[in-house]
Amino acid sequence: MITYDEIKKNEDIKNYITHADKSLEALGFTEHSFAHVSRVAHTAKYILETLGYEKHKIELAMIAAYLHDIGNLVNRDEHSQSGAVMAFRILDKLNMESNDVATVVTAIGNHDEGTGVAVNEVAAALIIADKTDVRRTRVRNSDISTFDIHDRVNYSVRSSTVTINEEKTIIQLELDIDTKFGSVMDYFEIFMGRMIMCRKAAEKLGLRFKLVINSQQLL
Repeated sequence: MITYDEIKKNEDIKNYITHADKSLEALGFTEHSFAHVSRVAHTAKYILETLGYEKHKIELAMIAAYLHDIGNLVNRDEHSQSGAVMAFRILDKLNMESNDVATVVTAIGNHDEGTGVAVNEVAAALIIADKTDVRRTRVRNSDISTFDIHDRVNYSVRSSTVTINEEKTIIQLELDIDTKFGSVMDYFEIFMGRMIMCRKAAEKLGLRFKLVINSQQLL
């Protein structure tokens, strides 16, 4: 089987991720490069590993996470669908088994809010891992006075953790927000759809999703 480590070392994939992120940088988006996709991959691994899924499915989730944003190379709009098509070509060319290709492509094609649905466990893990990656280091703009709402929200987050309780019934996103830079309402203004998507993805995994901001449970 094709492994996550092999995907990470693939020079073509590195180029696609690099150029996709450059396109988003030109459009004024936050960081979507190796830091983002690696964090998403490891969060997806944590989720499925904690829930006891087999190693093979965890590996597929990490691969899907690493490749999930390459569609931004084509265009930001509908990047999940274009990314799924790109991933199909890449993985087919690498001779990945067709059932595994199908799992990865399905997850990538369903990760974006508005069109995505947690149709299987890999897609569910990818959705939660992607939508919970909010952090100060994703902000590229060094001039605080010109921050847009996405910059303010990400920059305000001092820490962000995703945890599953011991009973394996609840998955929780806990944020520590510095309200000097962004309010809790700012967060909800741009992330409400993503949090609803996380809730539905959690249900696919047999979990309840909770959002805690500054020690206050909000979802």
